[in-house]
Formats: sequence, structure tokens, C-alpha cells
Amino acid sequence: MNSLKNYLQRSPVHARFLPFALFIAPLLIQDQMGEPMRYWIYLFRTIIGAWCVWEMRTLVPEMRWAFSWEALIAGALVLAIWVGLDPFYPKNNLVFKQGNPWNPFKQFEGNAALAWFFFLVRTVGTTLVVPPLEEVFYRSFLYRYLVKISFEDMPLSRMHWLSFFVTSAFFGLQHFQWLAGILCGMIFQFLVIRKNRLGDAMLAHATTNFLLSIWVLWKGAWSFW
Repeated sequence: MNSLKNYLQRSPVHARFLPFALFIAPLLIQDQMGEPMRYWIYLFRTIIGAWCVWEMRTLVPEMRWAFSWEALIAGALVLAIWVGLDPFYPKNNLVFKQGNPWNPFKQFEGNAALAWFFFLVRTVGTTLVVPPLEEVFYRSFLYRYLVKISFEDMPLSRMHWLSFFVTSAFFGLQHFQWLAGILCGMIFQFLVIRKNRLGDAMLAHATTNFLLSIWVLWKGAWSFW
């Protein structure tokens, strides 16, 4: 356990990049291990991600949750964009294989407890673990690092248009719904710039992901997962 923190302490870059890398690394094998293993690997990723957030909490001062009405509104707006735009543009099939959607109730049919367990794992993971890891990496580290190597000297409130668009594009292309992802990245980054802190974007991101979980369950729209 202490070895991870030792690596994170080596530099501000390590503290912000390594947790994100550790969290996404299992994606390289997730779809190669068969359908049931996808769910267990996501559980493993969530545990690893939560551990990383815990270890980096004292090393990344900007990783602090913050409440604002703007964040809640931004989170709901991103959900509307994510769902509303979906039928109108081709998806990112170059990066993502179009396999079976994540649907624990279909995969574990006949075992309701396990199905609900994995639904809750996904919901908790995307709501509480993904936002701090991704917001620290994209909106705090990458956005500023593309402007200057000594990125901590750059205020979070500084607008840099090239970095704004490049970071948002990179964030969007990491998603199957790439266009909604790009717009999402822009909204979250603008929130960081406006508030001069990361916590509002973390809350907005968590709001979007939690509401999307409810939407997926309510509408049976498992393709969003």
C-alpha cells in the first residue's frame, strides 16, 4: 500500500497521472476475458480507483469536492446532451468494439442479488470514483500541462483556448459517445475556469454519471454503459 504513495510523492505529475493510468489499465483486457469477467474486472477497477483516490488525497490539493448550483445544473445539462444527441451521430467504433452492452440483469438473469450488486458497483464507481480521477487528470493536470510543464504555477481559472479544445477533444475521444464527450469536457473545463477550483467539475461529473445510471435503469438504455 505504501509503495503507491511513494510513487505518487515523486512528482506532481505522478500524483495526477499514475492513479488515472492504474484505473484505466484493466480496460485493455476487460473485453478479452468473456462476459461475466467484465463485471468482476470493473469491480476490481473500482476498488483500485478508490484506493488511488485515498492515497492521492493529501498530495493533490485541488482534489476537493465543492457544492454549487452551477455544478448541479451543468451535470444535468451534460446528461441531456449525452442522451439527446445520441441518435444523431456515428459513434466511436474505431476505438471501441460494439459488443454486448453492460447489463447485469441480463448477464446474471436468475441471480437478482448479483445483478443488483453489479448495478450498484457501476453506479458507485462512476459517481464517486471516476469523477475525482478523471477531473484531476484532464481538467487539472492535462489542461495545464499542455500550456506549461510547471503546471502547478498556472491558475485553474486561466483560459487557454488551444488547451481547452485539445483536452476536451482527447477526453471526448475516450468515449463511445465521442461528440457528447467533447461537449461534456468543454462544460466541465469551463466550470473549473469559472470557479477557479476543481470541486465543482467533480460534482457536475458525479451528477451526470449518477443521473445516467438512473436513466439506464429506468429506460433500459444499457447502450450508454
